[in-house]
Amino acid sequence: MTAEPGGALLVVGDVVTDVVARHRGPLAAGTDTAASIRRLPGGAGANVACWAACAGCGDVRLLGRVGADAAAWHERELAAHGVRPVLVVDPEAPTGTVICLVDAGDSAERTFLTDSGASLRIGPGDWSGGLLDGVARLHLSGYLLFSEPSRALVPVALAAARARGVPVSLDPASAGFLTGLGVGRFLDLVSGVDVLLPSRDEACLLTGLRDPVDAAAKLSRHVPLVIAKQGAEGALVARSGAVCARVPAAPASPRDSTGAGDAFTGAFLAALLAGEEPEEAAAAGCLAGARAVERVGGRPPRAAG
Repeated sequence: MTAEPGGALLVVGDVVTDVVARHRGPLAAGTDTAASIRRLPGGAGANVACWAACAGCGDVRLLGRVGADAAAWHERELAAHGVRPVLVVDPEAPTGTVICLVDAGDSAERTFLTDSGASLRIGPGDWSGGLLDGVARLHLSGYLLFSEPSRALVPVALAAARARGVPVSLDPASAGFLTGLGVGRFLDLVSGVDVLLPSRDEACLLTGLRDPVDAAAKLSRHVPLVIAKQGAEGALVARSGAVCARVPAAPASPRDSTGAGDAFTGAFLAALLAGEEPEEAAAAGCLAGARAVERVGGRPPRAAG
């Protein structure tokens, strides 16, 4: 299913506060490790929306759930990136928090400690049919699948999108959480999704195959279009059980890989909405991913003005 060029992008997903600690060298157990620490707005769903707006998508909307402790801050940050926030304030849970431990060496690899807080308490009661008014694409953060309330929202959103002919994309989000959910259950839950955007590890986990090319090809028998993100090796485009394109990565000098996959997804979706073919959209995603790893945190620069 493809959309006509133009129209809005609606992202449904997590909005969290990132605490990014960049340390050089191994963590010292039982004592101090020097680090540069920053508090930044984050969340895979929110990051995707911001990168889509940065890539030129003129109408990006985000449905998410936050706590009262940081709702106003997150609204301001999303608006400053050109995103129209539709944030539900949870009366009980605080805003989710992720501690990102980033190796400040050449790899810029990161480890996440995640307290999802209010973000995964979003549910069917937070959905309304009017959210899809003017929407040409719906994107679901895979984090929605990892809690009971937010998992219940997924079929509701999918059915509403299908009734309006709106194509749906999903990013699996976390190999660690996928293991807990189970591969078979995940594939059942994403039935009806048009585009799947897994990382290399997620694609291999979902198929049981070690070769990412084979994994992307196999996944494309379940989902019409699979875009497998390969980090420094670019991306794979797969349809109908075969990889049909290999898109090279853009050069980058990594500082922090947090949000690189979200940047890819946001720019990819913006390009699709602009009428680009998946191969060209994947190239735009690779360029955004390269920009993302050169910045600390998961968001692009703020919108001008």
